[in-house]
Amino acid sequence: MPLIDFILHIDDHLVTIVNTFGGWTYLIIFAIIFIETGLVVFPFLPGDSLIFAAAAMAANPKYGLNIWLLYLTAAAAAVIGDSANYEIGRWSVNSGVKHSWFNKLINEKNRVAAEKFFERHGSITIVIGRFIPFIRTFVPFISGGSKMHYKTFALYNLLGGLLWTGLFSGIGYFFGNFPVVKEHFSLIVLAIILVSVVPVLVVALKKKLSIKRERQFQESDI
Repeated sequence: MPLIDFILHIDDHLVTIVNTFGGWTYLIIFAIIFIETGLVVFPFLPGDSLIFAAAAMAANPKYGLNIWLLYLTAAAAAVIGDSANYEIGRWSVNSGVKHSWFNKLINEKNRVAAEKFFERHGSITIVIGRFIPFIRTFVPFISGGSKMHYKTFALYNLLGGLLWTGLFSGIGYFFGNFPVVKEHFSLIVLAIILVSVVPVLVVALKKKLSIKRERQFQESDI
């Protein structure tokens, strides 16, 4: 599939984008990150790998990308995107909208997973969720839907956006051009995705074990 190919070989596609659009590349990167974080129906777009690959290119002078401008672009897109998603979430729970056509576009499984993650960790989920694919798209949406105070959301949103984009910008810039990384970039992208979803798997496993223990306890009392 074109999307999977774009994600796994995002370094090659970014080279094409830079060579074709030059300075407009920043706007394209902004748009992709904004859509991934800001529109709840597009959680499958690349985020971590895009920032990592772009930062790796910024470390190579021949591509003409500035790492600080790249970081500011990615951070702004992440923060503004989450703010837009928060507003969409708040709008979605208004009378007559909650069960409308809009909610049918949302992946219910991912939404439930994000809600459970949010319930477990509270407001800090806005920061933690940044580092987890799919979850990071649904957390601001759920925050808006739960009517979290916007000042609280904005604080965690800013912190999470700066940390998330800063981490992957830094890692990509300093390690992205290592020969072993360049030769196995697709595997690195997969590793980033797998490591990112570990917290969700851990929470799901703990939840499953907790339910199992509760059932065993109830059966022992019978």
